[in-house]
Amino acid sequence: MELPQSTSVLIVGAGPTGLAVALSLVHHGFRDFVIVDALLKGENNSRALVVHAATLEALDTIGCGEDLVSKGTKLTSVRIGNRSTALMGPRLDYLKPYTCHPYALVVPQTFTEHILEQKLASFGVTVHRPFRVIGMKPNASDSKLADITFEDGRSIITKYIIAADGAHSTIRSIAGIGFKDPKGGLGDNSTTLAQLAQADVTFDAGNVDEFGFRGVMSPNSIFLCVPLPSTFNEYLASETGKSIERKIYRI
Repeated sequence: MELPQSTSVLIVGAGPTGLAVALSLVHHGFRDFVIVDALLKGENNSRALVVHAATLEALDTIGCGEDLVSKGTKLTSVRIGNRSTALMGPRLDYLKPYTCHPYALVVPQTFTEHILEQKLASFGVTVHRPFRVIGMKPNASDSKLADITFEDGRSIITKYIIAADGAHSTIRSIAGIGFKDPKGGLGDNSTTLAQLAQADVTFDAGNVDEFGFRGVMSPNSIFLCVPLPSTFNEYLASETGKSIERKIYRI
C-alpha cells in the first residue's frame, strides 16, 4: 500500500505499543491514521517475554486481550534460588480476587507483534515498512502541522505524532524529549540491557516438560529459564519453513 501524503495521526513504530495504539484508534472508530516502522516484518529482535495482568486488562478494553492469551502460556508461579537452595516461589494465582488475569502471560515480543499486527490487518490496516524517520519540522504552510521525512526521501504531513519507536526514539530525540529515570537512573546512558545475553534453546535429554520458569542466582548474575508456548513453535515454522518438535526455552 502506498504511503499517503498526509494523515491526522502518524504512529511511528509498530512494536506492541504502536500496534496497541492503532488498534485502540480502530476500536474507537477513528481511521485517519498511518502506522510506520523502520524494519521489515520479522526483523525485530527483542528480549521482552512476559505480558502482565494490567496490560492484558488494557488490551481487553479494545478487544485484543484474548488474542494474546490464546497464544501464550499462563505462568502462575516462579521458582528462584541458587544452585542448591530454593529461596522464593511467588504465586501469581493469588491475584484471582483482583484481576481476571491472575498470571503472567509468557509470549515472546516478536510473536506478540505478529498477533497484534494480524489483528490490525483484519480491520484493513497495513503497517507501512520499512519507513525510518530521519527528520521532523513544522509545516511551512500551517504551523499546527508537521512534516515527517523518511530515510528514502519520502515525507508525510501530520497533525499528531505518536512516538512509539522505542527507548532510543528518533521522534523524541528530535523533539528534545529526554528519557531519564526521574529517581536518578541513567536513562539513555544505561548499559544494563547490553549486559544481557539470551538464547532460545531445546533440551535433548531428560524429561523437562514440567520445567517451569526458574531463576538461579549467583553473587554477580542471574540465570533465567522460561518455557515458551507451543504456539511459538508453530509461528517459527510458518515464518522459517522449519519445524521444531521439542519445547523451546528462553534462557
